[in-house]
Amino acid sequence: MKNMGEPKIKIVAMPSHTNPAGNIFGGWILSQIDLAGAIAAREVAPERVVTISFKEAIFKEPVFIGDVVSCYAKINKIGKTSINVTVQVTVERLSEDNAILCIPVTSAEVTYVSVDRAGNKKIIDEELKKLHGF
Repeated sequence: MKNMGEPKIKIVAMPSHTNPAGNIFGGWILSQIDLAGAIAAREVAPERVVTISFKEAIFKEPVFIGDVVSCYAKINKIGKTSINVTVQVTVERLSEDNAILCIPVTSAEVTYVSVDRAGNKKIIDEELKKLHGF
């Protein structure tokens, strides 16, 4: 977990998040990824960010009701108005012998754009870039 970035969201998967097969709906997980990435992006663009691209998310493991879903976000690159973030998703699940398992589920690369309240692109402050090592 060392290179996964910082934890941004931790939530319990609930029955209302399921698909017809009874597993947690992939779209719900994608929305958690988008939220976690936006939280990270707002550290350098505090007014507002919008999602402009979402690279593929390959689901390696299912997520079940009761799993604790964690989203870790790491800023990869900051441009003039854009922020590229990698979000990794894991779940904590109890095994049959009551051990807590940490299972990688998926990851995605998401790009956000800094915008003002009217939705116009807004240049990211150089001091905030430096503060985050960019």
